[in-house]
Amino acid sequence: MTQRLEGTVALVTGASSGIGEATALALAAAGADVAIAARRVDRLQTLAEKIRATGPKVFVMEADITEPAQAAAIVAKTVSEFGRLDTLVNNAGLMLLGPIVGADPLEWDRMLRINVSALMNATSAALPHLLKAAEGAPRNVADIVNISSVAGRVARSGSGAYNATKWAVNAFSESLRQEVTRKHVRISLVEPGAVATELSGHNRPEIQAFIQQRFADMERLQADEIADAIAYIVTRPRHVAINEILIRPTEQEM
Repeated sequence: MTQRLEGTVALVTGASSGIGEATALALAAAGADVAIAARRVDRLQTLAEKIRATGPKVFVMEADITEPAQAAAIVAKTVSEFGRLDTLVNNAGLMLLGPIVGADPLEWDRMLRINVSALMNATSAALPHLLKAAEGAPRNVADIVNISSVAGRVARSGSGAYNATKWAVNAFSESLRQEVTRKHVRISLVEPGAVATELSGHNRPEIQAFIQQRFADMERLQADEIADAIAYIVTRPRHVAINEILIRPTEQEM
């Protein structure tokens, strides 16, 4: 049975493109009012126009959530605007690949800040509101969906630091799940394989070329297919928790 999300509020980070953008649209289509946060506010405004055209309310926030104060602020602003928070989708992420030997530790620091610290800080700020939402109408349940990766399951040469950040997300999510599941806050992991988004575009040119070559003969997933899985997770009945979904293209072996 699919539940609608009318009367609820969702916050999506990294919503200016890719999976975040598609997720905001999917949750709005299910009836939720949506707060969207990212650094590229022009893209958020375009997304907001699409959401408003479907009916739900939308709130745009320009933020760099690698800064702890800004990660907390997007939660506070969402609750101030809408009066509640029922769903947090921690989607903001960075994938910088390359060998560990000779790597630039500044790249590792950037990934740790956005993939791990920002997610943890946003989660910490959101939890009191999610716990409150889970105590009452309309759903008597709340959700955190953390976007991890197949890289959180399978370590590969050339992606060690990225692997480390996603394994951290998986461990944090499972520990938190055990803490709050009896209080009906569901913690879910979505682990995509190869998805056709802008994520690889932050890499150095030679790494981008390697990624393109690796997936050249593969039909990659689309962002809306991951968003569909996220919408499925948060529209389950109160007693059903989808703890983890691993989604690969059919042709992807690892």
